[in-house]
Amino acid sequence: MLTLDFIQTVAFAGIMLFVGYFICKKVAFLYRYNIPPAVVGGLLIAIIFTFFKSYDITPITFDKQLEKPLMIAFFCSIGFGASFKLLKTGGRQVVIFFIIATLVAVGQNIVGALVAPMFGLHPLFGVLSGSVTLTGGPATGLAFAPLFENAGVGGAATIALAAAMTGIICGGVFGGPVGTYLINKFQLQTPGKLSSYQINVTAENIAEAQMSEPQLESPKGEDKESFWLIKNFIAILVAIWFGGLLSNWFNSIGLTLPATIGAMLVASIIRNIDDTTNWIGLSQNIIDDLGNAALSLFLVMALMTLKLWELSGLVFPLIIIMVLQILLIVVTSIFIVFKYMGKDYEAAVMTSGFFGFMLGTTANAMANMRVLVDRYGPAYRAFLVVPMVGAFFIDFTNALIITFCLNFFK
Repeated sequence: MLTLDFIQTVAFAGIMLFVGYFICKKVAFLYRYNIPPAVVGGLLIAIIFTFFKSYDITPITFDKQLEKPLMIAFFCSIGFGASFKLLKTGGRQVVIFFIIATLVAVGQNIVGALVAPMFGLHPLFGVLSGSVTLTGGPATGLAFAPLFENAGVGGAATIALAAAMTGIICGGVFGGPVGTYLINKFQLQTPGKLSSYQINVTAENIAEAQMSEPQLESPKGEDKESFWLIKNFIAILVAIWFGGLLSNWFNSIGLTLPATIGAMLVASIIRNIDDTTNWIGLSQNIIDDLGNAALSLFLVMALMTLKLWELSGLVFPLIIIMVLQILLIVVTSIFIVFKYMGKDYEAAVMTSGFFGFMLGTTANAMANMRVLVDRYGPAYRAFLVVPMVGAFFIDFTNALIITFCLNFFK
């Protein structure tokens, strides 16, 4: 048996991450439905380990002590994106879209918590199959899995992965058709097609462009990029430090507050203070890059030792819950999102994006909208509203909703 220390474990996870990129590039299905390469790489090791378990063999043991810091760093990047200034910049539609998404995330948990006991399962099984893994995706599901395990949900990590992967696939399969259905049913006027180049130039980074980036300056003799990288990296470390203290304080008074939430809350406070004062000069682009790197390594590490056999016996109730969750998003998308976003072509594109990230990830939302704009023409407002909520805001409120559910059902 090979034993890896914590540095070797991270290095191994990094190798499997790029194996995942390679597989996703070669397998059209994985690319089409935006399956994260980190999930593919980590799940490959989990499948191999499951095979060896049938022979009672453990080929490699991992030291995953860096898994939690990487996870917290990712949630910090979410906190730093929760800017009230950005929300205000996005305008009225961003606020409405955000409120709808938040309420639907609550609805996902209500559906799950009501159905799970019908199968003799803990209500938190339903919550785990709700906004934790659908609105949140595999990263949020695996991050919160240990807390659900401690609360009585056996095999929480495996359930989280199964629900998240089902959501990603369904969000990718049905999102485009929902938007197409609305366009055809209401005979919506479309703007006419642009070339692929024009669409990419004008629509791809509209949401990201709303985040004001500071001028890159550094002390004399210092490399600008290195200086700004270390400045934002230190900001993340400070948020993790004080977030841990905040979480410990809440836990001491009887509330379950994961370290991720404490760090996320502190990061959001730092972000909004900096928006007002510009004392630090945070770069959200750099923070997002650091957070995404931490997320990729965390996902691979969390998946490498996943116990896939724990899913046996839970497949049927999970299928029932997932069918109901899909119906919830279909009804909400067609009768609420489309209506309150304006009942026009842009609203139909936004509805397609909403379907994508409320079941899968922001990548699913962007892919769904890309299919529509490639066919019917640009939707600039949709490419502002959907990524702003899906990438910056919903993960923040969803984490708070999950924390409430953990305390309510414990």
